[in-house]
Parts: sequence; structure tokens; C-alpha cells
Amino acid sequence: MPKYYEFKVCGYYLYFTSKCIVEAMHVHAGDSKLTEAGSGKLFVKNNGDTIVQNQGKISDRHIREIQRFIKDNYKEMYRKWASISENGFYEGN
Repeated sequence: MPKYYEFKVCGYYLYFTSKCIVEAMHVHAGDSKLTEAGSGKLFVKNNGDTIVQNQGKISDRHIREIQRFIKDNYKEMYRKWASISENGFYEGN
């Protein structure tokens, strides 16, 4: 599973899976097993804002910190996403 970075943010890896590239750009935040069970899922808009689809077992505080990290780094993260997926940013509300 491709990780956006090799380091953890708030104790979570930020990654996506090869099966989920059919959706708009999003970020899974999960533990070292990189499974979707208990992980968070955040869709990314073209301005770096995120929509939390699933918080998983992640605390509200950590979700906010992950959202800030994504906002600061979404352009770099998008380059990794776009190297595998033809789908762009999330366009919903």
C-alpha cells in the first residue's frame, strides 16, 4: 500500500490502497498494519481542506492535527496520488 510518507503523523501512517484509487483523492490514517479496520479516511479537496468520511479509532484532537498536516502538504501528497490514479480532488461538500 502506498504511503504518502514513511513517517507517522500523530502516530498514524498516511496512505492509500491500490483498490481505492477509483475514488477521489483521499487519505487513510492507520496503524502499522495499514488495514482499514479502525483507520480514518479523509477526502481531500483542491484547496487542501478535508472531509472526514470515517474517523475510525482516531481521537478528535489527532484528526484535527492530521487535517492540518494534510492542508500544509496536500500538493505534494497529490503528486503521489496522481502518479497512480486518474481521479482528482474531492468535489463534494
